[in-house]
Amino acid sequence: MNLEQWLAHCESLHAKNIDMGLARVRLVAQQLELKFNCPVFTVAGTNGKGSTCAMLESILEESGYKTGVYTSPHLFDFRERCRMGRVIASEEQFVRHFERVEVARGEISLTYFEFTTLVIMDLMASSELDVAILEVGLGGRLDAVNIIDTDCAIITSIDIDHTEYLGNDRETIAVEKAGIMRAGRPVIISDPVPPNSLLECAQRVGADPWFIGRDFNFMGDKQQWSFVAKGKRRAGLAYPALRGANQLFNACAVLAALESMRDRLAVTAQGIRNGFSLVSLPGRFQIFAGQPTLILDVAHNPHAVSALFENLDAMGFFPCTHAVFGAMADKDIEAILIKMAPIVTHWYFCDLPTDRAINAADLQDKWLKCSTSPEKSHGSMSTEVKTQTFPGPVQALNDAIANANPADRIVVFGSFYTVGGVLEHGIPRLSAPHLQSPASPTTIQVGLQNLG
Repeated sequence: MNLEQWLAHCESLHAKNIDMGLARVRLVAQQLELKFNCPVFTVAGTNGKGSTCAMLESILEESGYKTGVYTSPHLFDFRERCRMGRVIASEEQFVRHFERVEVARGEISLTYFEFTTLVIMDLMASSELDVAILEVGLGGRLDAVNIIDTDCAIITSIDIDHTEYLGNDRETIAVEKAGIMRAGRPVIISDPVPPNSLLECAQRVGADPWFIGRDFNFMGDKQQWSFVAKGKRRAGLAYPALRGANQLFNACAVLAALESMRDRLAVTAQGIRNGFSLVSLPGRFQIFAGQPTLILDVAHNPHAVSALFENLDAMGFFPCTHAVFGAMADKDIEAILIKMAPIVTHWYFCDLPTDRAINAADLQDKWLKCSTSPEKSHGSMSTEVKTQTFPGPVQALNDAIANANPADRIVVFGSFYTVGGVLEHGIPRLSAPHLQSPASPTTIQVGLQNLG
């Protein structure tokens, strides 16, 4: 079977999309004799995991190490989930390890995520890596990647998401994230207001916790920033190429993780400089200059959307902000809409190609209910804001382009499916003429740049 056929096969194996627990995955891993012969970083958290993995990868690669990175979900190509030496794995590599996992599982039923996680970890473990970086998919304690004992755990921000599986408050959710901690191993915690349960879990496990603000920290001005951790100081650092004020917390955690592992993975000052300057990750407050300006962001929960709002607010004045939005049905949609309300002048709600998504008509209905409810809108919503619905992200973006003036901006955000949908055929480059007289024709052209 080819890769597409294997992925379809994986979707048909298990009765549930998500079935928390490690027993079945661990049994198959034992049959595979799955083991990493290199240092392993495991990254958990509500938001910032992908950015943290990308910065860690970039610095280590620039310092001469061959890295393997597992991250999920993908934007539009499944192969994005596995990078080795900064290059996504080939279909042939994937297929070979799908076959191995299929044989190893026997009659054991695996979810799509469990099966594909085993495939990618088996591929990485066989690739003679210098270092492996594993991103947790959901939670931590019962996530499939947690069958691997990490050498250094990183826990990014903790907030409310996936409440059906992780709990309804930060303290409970933090316990699930803390499941990646290991005795005697460092755990880097970059949440500036960490739940108390993280320290309690670290003490109970016997891990070595590093808290931002206590064990490591940063300071800086508009030109550069400095990092300090347990007596070690790095000054004159350039800001990461990934945009957004929240990225400095992720960058700080990366340096703390590397400092905690310096006896096994020494990195150079030049590697750090180059790593931060060259790091890239599609869909994380990604700005494309044009007329209008285009911003892509996979923010899909209230915490991430708050950061998106602050970053948009810091961009300066734009006459209108057009928002293309699609999301999963289990998200706190009302909170997301309320947070973005003060800045959005036109909503383009879109359907997404998955049964888990809320449809565009229901998104529009939620907006209308919020905007007409004094209890929910708190005066931040206007019933005069335009709303439209579309069968997909591309159609929504095209209509936003048609409606936007050159000085406006378009924000595409929400699910990975939303951002991935507009990136599937390349990066949209928006080019409109300068404002002309009413009698002059106005045209808007969209160009595509291959993602490479």
